Amino acid sequence: MELTPLLLSRIQFAFTISFHIIFPAFTIGLAAWLTFLEGCCLVTGDRIYRRLSDFWLKVFAVAFGLGVVSGIVMAFQFGTNWSELSRRTGPIQGPLLGYESFTAFALEASFFGVLMFGRGRVPRWVYFLACLMVAAGTTLSSFWIMVNNSWMQFPTGFDLRPDGVFVPTNWSAIIFNRAVWTRFPHMMLAAYVTSAFCVAATGAWYVLRGRAVLEGRAMLAMGLRLAAILVPLQIGFGHLVGDFVHDAQPAKFAAIEGRWNDQQPASEIMIAWPDEKAETNRFELAIPYLGSLIGSMSLTSKEIGIKSFPPDRRPPVAIPFFAFRIMVGCGLVMLALAWLGSWLSLSDRILRARLFLWATFLSFPLGFIATLTGWFAAEVGRQPWVVYGLLRTADAATPHLTTPQVATSLILFALVYSLIFSFGSLYIYRLLRDGPRPSAGLPPADRTSAGTNPKRPLSIPGDSPGVAAATAKGD
Repeated sequence: MELTPLLLSRIQFAFTISFHIIFPAFTIGLAAWLTFLEGCCLVTGDRIYRRLSDFWLKVFAVAFGLGVVSGIVMAFQFGTNWSELSRRTGPIQGPLLGYESFTAFALEASFFGVLMFGRGRVPRWVYFLACLMVAAGTTLSSFWIMVNNSWMQFPTGFDLRPDGVFVPTNWSAIIFNRAVWTRFPHMMLAAYVTSAFCVAATGAWYVLRGRAVLEGRAMLAMGLRLAAILVPLQIGFGHLVGDFVHDAQPAKFAAIEGRWNDQQPASEIMIAWPDEKAETNRFELAIPYLGSLIGSMSLTSKEIGIKSFPPDRRPPVAIPFFAFRIMVGCGLVMLALAWLGSWLSLSDRILRARLFLWATFLSFPLGFIATLTGWFAAEVGRQPWVVYGLLRTADAATPHLTTPQVATSLILFALVYSLIFSFGSLYIYRLLRDGPRPSAGLPPADRTSAGTNPKRPLSIPGDSPGVAAATAKGD
């Protein structure tokens, strides 16, 4: 395989966006989780919600910072590696990214400082409002990004000039794109499910270690019960996204299904090894009629195969095929854990089910894996198009780029990102290892976090006199 500037630019973009999406997939849900905890604390006055909020706030701050740093590179790449995409789609994508700044970033920047430093400086309801606004900001950021990406998947509301520039003619059609209203909830639910399982896995870890058991049990129960509701919703919206792909992007749908020839009725291929050179599947295991039922809600419908499309309009098959099945597999495992765990927590048997606790602890990466593989299926499946059906990826790259130039930037990004991720992950691990700190013994009017320095709110609590006193008095 020849390492061309186009191939390396695609690898670089895939690497940076895959790295970046890990953090929004976590912080979007975590912002909502913090808002929920603060709301519960405000309504009930139960200190356990305060302790959990103080604990997860530090984790959120580190992950949020890593997401911001890794996301900055994305904007620069549009100019360095994909200048033709910027030139042609800039009249549409530029304003959409601007709307993200004017709405999402403005909310986050305005209230993030209150969230981090305002615990003892503002009334409790104002602090709750700050949590709510930061959560709203992360949601708006996700919305505008999904509008942007969905327009590339299903372009509407524009005129194409003779010079290849996309000119917006109907912003309502662009923003309220048919693809947005299935893909945006699907992404938001993915973030919430990811955060729910991270919270549940952390709670299981504390219960297994026999420390911070009260907080661990609360995290375990709340995370699993939330996931028990969200995962079925996620599966439902996933089916709606599949319906959209089936109707609007049939080549992608055929690649995801691994279906080479037209079939009527169509089988559903559960597992196989796609052989793109031979245009067939090896070791195929399929269920008759199920493919028609999934694709068209009919047992007799005709489903299109990959061979119905010209070779230069076909996406790669192996990546979307396997990525989709990994995503679905993760979803089914999370569904089983969430429902079983919720049932065990209702009967108070979850603390004795050590095998289940270990399974829950080990499940923390499932949400991240499902999110990444879902994006792989969506983005690789739309190839060879960057704007579906209208602008090829090969025509969107920056002309005159050389292989050494892109290789150098790719290596630098890999090194810097690896360094950032390593230190960030280590710091988050230390925060998780240290666990929630008791806040008993503090007067109700004292809203500062127990065991932390107000000037260093992200510092890992040590054996300070305040912590020792709070610990000695018990929970």
